[in-house]
Amino acid sequence: MSTQKPIIVWFRRDLRVSDHPALSAACASGAPVIAVFIKDDLVDTLGAAPKWRLGEALKLFAETFTAHGSCLILRTGNALEVLQQMIEETDAQSVYWTRLYDPKCVARDTEIKSSLRESGIDARSFGGHLMFEPWTVENKTGGMYKVYTPFWKSVKDRGVDAPLSVPKQITAPAVSPASDDLNDWQMGAALRRGEPILARHAQVGEAAAQDRLADFIDENVAEYIKMRDVPSARGTSGLSENLALGEISPHQCWHAGMRALHEGKDDAEVFLKELVWREFAYHLMHHTPHILESNWKPDWDKFKWNEDVSHPEVQAWMQGRTGIEFVDSAMREMYVTGKMHNRGRMIVACYLTKHLLTHWKVGMAWFEDCLTDWDPASNAMGWQWAAGSGPDASPYFRVFNPVSQLDKFDAGRGYPRAWIAEGQSNPPDTALSYFDAIPQSWNLKATNIYPQPIVEAAAGRLRALDAYQGRGF
Repeated sequence: MSTQKPIIVWFRRDLRVSDHPALSAACASGAPVIAVFIKDDLVDTLGAAPKWRLGEALKLFAETFTAHGSCLILRTGNALEVLQQMIEETDAQSVYWTRLYDPKCVARDTEIKSSLRESGIDARSFGGHLMFEPWTVENKTGGMYKVYTPFWKSVKDRGVDAPLSVPKQITAPAVSPASDDLNDWQMGAALRRGEPILARHAQVGEAAAQDRLADFIDENVAEYIKMRDVPSARGTSGLSENLALGEISPHQCWHAGMRALHEGKDDAEVFLKELVWREFAYHLMHHTPHILESNWKPDWDKFKWNEDVSHPEVQAWMQGRTGIEFVDSAMREMYVTGKMHNRGRMIVACYLTKHLLTHWKVGMAWFEDCLTDWDPASNAMGWQWAAGSGPDASPYFRVFNPVSQLDKFDAGRGYPRAWIAEGQSNPPDTALSYFDAIPQSWNLKATNIYPQPIVEAAAGRLRALDAYQGRGF
């Protein structure tokens, strides 16, 4: 048994034991490791779907530690106060954690590191959530990148650290601290009746993430360019929910993609670009944190968005009842699976912000509540990109036509058949599950008549362009 004082490893969005720099460093020291997850106010304010998904991840992650002869401690409260209490209880010498980059987490972690160090505790933060620390990627003048393509060119040939193995041993403390019961946290309470629906589609945990990556590389990456935009096909990796909670690392995904590229699967480069697109979102959030709350381009501050969530058009959008098949299919896919096809995300965001002239913050907040793969940087950048107010954005005059987009990427209409029950004599379970997942207060049934478009595609584009006239965009 180790005579060294324990090291506390504080887990957040890094729920894995492989390729985990903080955990590996703690284990390499030979000291006992106390693994803890803290339900603080930042966890409490998560949206319904991401909070439920986090609870499912913690359940499996706790089992992982049990399998390694240790345990995951759960605590509730102010993170600094919880850590200080645990240090007092265990006589721990150090606290390690993986960096996060959104402003609220940065503020919290900075305060904690400063306070612990002042009291003589070794407080260290490690990388692992990103491949490239945001402050290490600079343009030729030493500034930030505002456009994706130059960002990609600057990092594509950089070395990405090889993934770390699972520690050979996670030394448990002689006496484990007391832990909350995860069931008492009620992480899925806000989902109400939607919880069992989402559970059918989530692939939770580190093992599932690794299997998902292996299957994608073996079966799908070779045709990634052709299939990734087809919403009715299984053409993407599906790893967003696992990356969001760190059940797999971007380093592991990168090296798997590089191996595929070296084996002659040329489409793997586009997969690598998607991983770097995620990095770009974090680069922007680090350098311009206002992207989470306000228009990245200040010129858009003068545009009069609709911000009334009770507006009938916005309510129809939220319910997946706009009468536009691509939009409604994507929204219903989200309610049933907790995720949405990437092409669908662009379409529903464009329809809300341009056809319905509604503020991107309305859509961003709705996704934050409904997506199990919610990520603060990617969600904000995606919405501002679609609205035209963000960096490297779709220009204001580019208004995706959701009808022609469906013709292009799903001419056989497999996507609407999978998700829209109305009008089908024998709708599939995926379409019917929508009615089990949504709030009962919506009072919707599969026997309802599918609505006519609330705003036709062509008319919506003209309405948007008319609203933009004279705004100086």
